[in-house]
Amino acid sequence: MSARAALEGVWALGGGDPAALERVELAGEEPALPSVFPVGVAASACIGAAGLAASELWRLRTGEAQTVRVAMRNAAVAYRSEHYLRVDGGKVAGPDRARSYFRDASGRWMQLHMGYAHHRDGILHELGCRDDEAEIARAFGGRDAFEFEDALAARALPGYALRTRAEWATHPQAAALAAVPVIEIARLGDAPAHPLPAGDRPLAGVRVADLTRVIAGPVCGRTLAAHGADVLRIHPPHLSEVSVLAMDGGRGKRCAHVDLRDPGDRRSFDALVAGADVFVQGFRPGGLAALGYAPEAVAERRPGIVYVTLSAWSERGPWAERHGFDSLVQTATGIVAEGSAARGIDEPSPLPCQALDHSAGYLAAFGAMMGLARRATEGGSWLVRVSLAAAGRWLDGLGRIDGLAAPDPDLAAVADRLERRPTAFGEMISVRCAEELPATPSRFALPAAPLGSHPCEWA
Repeated sequence: MSARAALEGVWALGGGDPAALERVELAGEEPALPSVFPVGVAASACIGAAGLAASELWRLRTGEAQTVRVAMRNAAVAYRSEHYLRVDGGKVAGPDRARSYFRDASGRWMQLHMGYAHHRDGILHELGCRDDEAEIARAFGGRDAFEFEDALAARALPGYALRTRAEWATHPQAAALAAVPVIEIARLGDAPAHPLPAGDRPLAGVRVADLTRVIAGPVCGRTLAAHGADVLRIHPPHLSEVSVLAMDGGRGKRCAHVDLRDPGDRRSFDALVAGADVFVQGFRPGGLAALGYAPEAVAERRPGIVYVTLSAWSERGPWAERHGFDSLVQTATGIVAEGSAARGIDEPSPLPCQALDHSAGYLAAFGAMMGLARRATEGGSWLVRVSLAAAGRWLDGLGRIDGLAAPDPDLAAVADRLERRPTAFGEMISVRCAEELPATPSRFALPAAPLGSHPCEWA
């Protein structure tokens, strides 16, 4: 599928005006990265949709239309933004244990996601061994991958057996996902029309409460910030975050520590929600609902809210409440196995970037902006749903390319896409936004800041 056709499909799902598609220019061809999956097409379509939504909000504010341009090569680089981030010239600590693969008793690979300490400790406890690669291999070597997958899920731990595409097609969760579009936007409740506030950028004056971690959710908030929103990232102080992801996903945002189990913090957060325009959350389905922040509850408290929810497996099917990360979804759904088969190797071969995360993040931002447009024109509160698994199914449906021989660009190869900026961490080198809007260029008004650097209040 071409990038144009992919964008047209996403734009239609979001309820966008078909005439607006005349104002978007997509340039470049696959392969953008070394893969048989058209990651460049996905990146162009998702970033293009978010950029076009920002352009449409600007037109709604001012009556001024502008053309949105996305080059596939630039979009593919943006899909690897965390890969290229540097501070004071050096790499920043990343989730080096996230893609730990081991063979079970039958020889099947399984991915144990140990990028976070509490997940690593729980998996080691389940295996009954120390944190040593050889010991983990021996302990898991006597287990069955599918049984261990269920055992980990029962303890809310992340690990999935590697399945082929054919094996995944027969799974009940795959059947549930067949009815789930890559993005869903639905009316959540009634509220008067709420015009966009005055400002010189598409999202100026829009307040976003960003309750997300890892990559997909932070990319959503970061994209909204790039178009002028006031984004406050809310991070639970008891949860760790991978340094490079916190920095890369924190560009353009302020960051507050909030523990919703603490009465004082809840009062501050409730006051924040009362003034929010967009509420983005990336916890497992039911997690925030148990604390009183389900979509319906937030819409009742703040009529006119645009509530964006991201999940791993969607909110349908037997795996709806299971943990998941991009690489795990790739492993379980056949993407990794197909990469291995294409290369003629036995070892697991994931995508050359976290394409499901980035697709879901940009689509979530697109959905948030479309919700704001609907709120401005027809009123109402709006619910946006996006999931990694639905993004993976959408990517699978884009077709295949002959892309394994494409170069894997290093830092020097993408130097023209990088910007330098002083931050509290040091001089940060990071990837510039891929979407080009001539009247309202995307940019970050604020540098990345350490988690918990700001109070839980709007600027």
